[in-house]
Amino acid sequence: MTDDGVRVVLIGGTSNTGKSTLGRLLADRLGFAYRSTDTLARHPGRPWPVPGWEVPPHVAEHYRALTVEELVASVREHYARLGPRIEQLVAEGGDAGLVLEGSALWPPEVARFGGTGVSDHWLRADEAVLRTRIRTAGRYPEASQDGRYLMDKFLARSVRYQELLLAELAALGPEPLEAGDGRSVEELADAVLATVTGAG
Repeated sequence: MTDDGVRVVLIGGTSNTGKSTLGRLLADRLGFAYRSTDTLARHPGRPWPVPGWEVPPHVAEHYRALTVEELVASVREHYARLGPRIEQLVAEGGDAGLVLEGSALWPPEVARFGGTGVSDHWLRADEAVLRTRIRTAGRYPEASQDGRYLMDKFLARSVRYQELLLAELAALGPEPLEAGDGRSVEELADAVLATVTGAG
């Protein structure tokens, strides 16, 4: 727990904004446990292969068959089902402290169960930044035409998801942190810690 009584730090945002990297660094600096909402349940994730893992046929079909709006609706339904578990994790953040990050964090829900001892922070990045990160991760130049299509569909879902998340944030008041404007993860961590520790 920090001097200001913060025991849980939440990091939200769309895919590829750098939540995991920031979350791990914050947990290390604060001496808190680290957790990602991605570990709570499976949902069709990133549709590009990585060493030792190929894209399952049902994941590729998920992105081929659904429109961008349907993809967003699908992942939001999945995240909504995780709500009670996320709320439980926040409530149990406890004495050891917790940094919890993930796209499953949603501003109105966090506002409802956050409260005292919880500090929430949100990352955003321009579409060009998200595109570069996704295409780099998926080795876009080397991918097949279908592989590129799946990456581009994932990008479109991520951008639309961010639009909806930012609209929710605007209604609630918190300003997102710019994660793609050249700031290092250390600088982002400093910005979060200034709020968490009351040093800013």
